[in-house]
Amino acid sequence: MNKRQIKNIDPLLGKRWSPRIFDPNRIVSKEIILSLCEAARWAPSCANQQPYKYIVWNKHYNSVDFNKAFLTLDKGNQNWVKNCSVLFLAISDTKFDNGDFNNWAEYDTGAASENICLQATSLGLFAHQMAGFDSIQIKKSFDIPPSYKPMAMIAIGYKSDDLSLVDEKYRMMELSERKRKPIENNFYNSKWKNPITIKE
Repeated sequence: MNKRQIKNIDPLLGKRWSPRIFDPNRIVSKEIILSLCEAARWAPSCANQQPYKYIVWNKHYNSVDFNKAFLTLDKGNQNWVKNCSVLFLAISDTKFDNGDFNNWAEYDTGAASENICLQATSLGLFAHQMAGFDSIQIKKSFDIPPSYKPMAMIAIGYKSDDLSLVDEKYRMMELSERKRKPIENNFYNSKWKNPITIKE
């Protein structure tokens, strides 16, 4: 789709986006899931601590635990996540190996999660990251230790074009144009709030 094509960056980055309509019948293989895990494993991290942890639920192999994780999602997210095949929970280990607080763990977990999204895109799947879930409940449900912080849920699967799979609100989101703030809003040249420009 032309509206999904982005200029001046690697095509893989331009192709990555966060759909809400997944094919409920297409299974994500165990080999692909391991490939996504491997992509995260090679993300950079402070002092190579690799503080990211993931719990992976595959609906087609373990529907009981998948549903337990699914129920921690906000109702709005449940409306479309019900059709995806796989859920990842990105978790940040807030401690260094020596017990000190790791101030960069969340940053590193985000980097690993983006690797998952890009690897999924490269394999013909899509990934949609979400903040809308009950982090307290999911820690209880899956015995996650206190020093570990759930950061995001990631829905992964094959995209579908069947708009009837989601409510009207999400159909509109699916068809809307991708938007980003102008580059000068977020990137500064040498000084704070000095917008970067092509011409120096």
